[in-house]
Amino acid sequence: MRQVRSIWNGAISFGLVSIPIKLVNATESHSISFRQIHTEDGGRIRYRKVCELEDREVTQAEIGKAYEDADGTMIPITDDDLAQLPIPTARTIEIVAFVPADRIDPLQMDAAYYLSANGVPAAKPYTLLREALKRSRKVAIAKYALRGRERLGMLRVVDDVIAMHGLLWPDEIRVPEGVAPDTSVTVRDKELDLADALMDTLGEVDLADLHDDYREAVEEMITAKASGEQPADSPAPAPSGKVLDLMAALEKSVREAKESRGEQPGADAGAETDEEADEEAGAETGKKAEVRSISSRSARATPKQTPGKKSTSTATKKTAAGKKPTASTSTSAKKSTGATKKTAATAKRTQPKPTTKTTAKTPTKKATPRKRTA
Repeated sequence: MRQVRSIWNGAISFGLVSIPIKLVNATESHSISFRQIHTEDGGRIRYRKVCELEDREVTQAEIGKAYEDADGTMIPITDDDLAQLPIPTARTIEIVAFVPADRIDPLQMDAAYYLSANGVPAAKPYTLLREALKRSRKVAIAKYALRGRERLGMLRVVDDVIAMHGLLWPDEIRVPEGVAPDTSVTVRDKELDLADALMDTLGEVDLADLHDDYREAVEEMITAKASGEQPADSPAPAPSGKVLDLMAALEKSVREAKESRGEQPGADAGAETDEEADEEAGAETGKKAEVRSISSRSARATPKQTPGKKSTSTATKKTAAGKKPTASTSTSAKKSTGATKKTAATAKRTQPKPTTKTTAKTPTKKATPRKRTA
């Protein structure tokens, strides 16, 4: 670990074990800072610390801190006052419990620090605590004081180092009232399937591969302006209209995600079939949708096969025996009859001829014997 400046020196209190440590910032900001200038001449705008009573600028060494009372009275507070507070956490990170890591709400996470063993004697107890945390697969909850207030912390192992995350107190987390949508919304299974397909298509990412594109663009713009060049034009943002069809937007997102990864979109996962569309249309109109498969629709479009000669002649006889058609329907009836005869004739020609002729035997009537008379 490279030499970095510690921001706090103290000890970890682990039961009766005391581990001298140094507190080191675990994170750093890479954001680009700007200065305030006078736009007319480019002069720097500075903030000077001026004493209101003497009306003069004071140095940093002359500046202390105080608490402002309700009536405006300033009560001076020194570092010695804070160091002598009757609490054990003034210079100690006091471990109070060990809990599973999933018990910690990420909303409570605050600043992160590394805890470095302060001196050779601290190496053994430091390693003991580190290995105990590893084996238990738990995190330590601790209380400590920093910058004039007592704080809550979580100790965990990162590689071979004990790290501490500052935690907000539970009463500092706001209840999310009025944040969620106040309208009743129903999410269908098909929409969830498409959302799952989009999540699977986007896949996972190595966080080490992510970087700050905005900072790089700002650096390039500053370099161009410093050399007297014109900064590159930013690409036009893609038009973002109002989403009217959530299903269509999800399907398009899945296709574009697959194309960006070099995959063939193929059949869209979770795309609606004709039957699902019928069901949805029926549900929206308050009626039960009739679901027909593709095969049934094809069968419905195919003309009905004409029956044989026997059934045709029977239907013709029944029609002839029925009521005489009116004048308005006589023409259509004639056309129907003609079509029936033509179909029957076609069916007669296409029927295979029987190989043997079968004649039904009619039983002979038995003669009645004649009575003899005496």
